[in-house]
Amino acid sequence: MYQRIVVGTDGSERARAAVDHAAALAAATGASLHLVQGCGSAIVVSPLYGEAVGIDPAELVVACKTELQPLVDELSARGLDVSLHVVPTAGRDALCSVADEVDADLIVVGNRGMTGVKRLLGSVPNAVAHHANCSVLIADTD
Repeated sequence: MYQRIVVGTDGSERARAAVDHAAALAAATGASLHLVQGCGSAIVVSPLYGEAVGIDPAELVVACKTELQPLVDELSARGLDVSLHVVPTAGRDALCSVADEVDADLIVVGNRGMTGVKRLLGSVPNAVAHHANCSVLIADTD
């Protein structure tokens, strides 16, 4: 049924619920699992000077990969074929571009932002559902 499943993560509990859902589907279907972390530009305010300081994008990508490697190792230990994609964009663009790149059959996203004001203003799950070139499963991560 599925051969390549893409799921986004930001390291949060809710994202982990979406990853677990995608991992269960991958295990059941024999699909490869592609974890996506979008790392847009990072700006922090220096506590010493009170100025905005940019973080080198290459350093940010390395930090994201380092943070997610234990999750990749855990999923791989369960026998899943897992790839990690850390991309310099965020949200919908990150998920949809990786899905297109790997020719995904399915993108799994959590339902965060699907209610209230975010639903009206736009959320990642809503945007992915409208722009993906493959099927999208919105998992209940509450």
